Amino acid sequence: MSQSLDRALRILPLLAQGPATLEETARHIDAHKSTALRLLRTLHEHGLVYRQADHRYRLGARLFTLAQEAVEQLDVREIAHPHLAALNELTGHTVHLAVREDEAVIYIDKMESRYPVRMYSGIGKPVAVTVAAVAKLLLADLPEPERRALAHRLRYPRYTARSLTGPAALLAELARVREQGWAADLGGHEESINCVAAPVRGPDGRVVAALSVSAPSVVAGEAEVLALLPQVRRTAEAVSAEYCGRTPRKDTLS
Repeated sequence: MSQSLDRALRILPLLAQGPATLEETARHIDAHKSTALRLLRTLHEHGLVYRQADHRYRLGARLFTLAQEAVEQLDVREIAHPHLAALNELTGHTVHLAVREDEAVIYIDKMESRYPVRMYSGIGKPVAVTVAAVAKLLLADLPEPERRALAHRLRYPRYTARSLTGPAALLAELARVREQGWAADLGGHEESINCVAAPVRGPDGRVVAALSVSAPSVVAGEAEVLALLPQVRRTAEAVSAEYCGRTPRKDTLS
């Protein structure tokens, strides 16, 4: 990388912290003021930096536009698919990826179990939103007022004796999910199915999708499915890192 390009790229994280003067910018990139000024002018010409009336510089609107366009082009399913396949190969169980669409949660990818007992879920099908582990993660990430309003609009079918029975129970469960950073469905939708899920997060830290491992109790009991949580979380963290354009931590690759 050329020295000029390196210095120009180092200016952007500085301005992300707030407006900076020419002198502050020059010190940050360890360059003469004339060099810093030339780089700032070039960035300004491309809309990546804006010079304020007080002569300080801040990030330009074009940078935010480019970032938004990049986010809109991301396909979380495409990014996640090889990671789901690896998790499916590792565990042998059914792996799902789900996203929220308005007040529904939809499966957008699925890797089938290697065992003869299969689940009836499918790509494009809605999730049992009040009990499914992936749904809990997606709903738990909503701002509190939106979360509360939605909890009071939902219906609460009694799928099993473990199903959540109303808004208060759901909100308490979502608070727990927010605190622990993962979710489980242990017989809440089907008595014979256990599931554990982890969130996929975007650049702003918000949950953009959730992935899970599910297994019939005749294949894997509650304890066995919960023991898969570290692998599920590592997979979700690896997907999040790739989705955000970061290098995954080493422990997410093991």
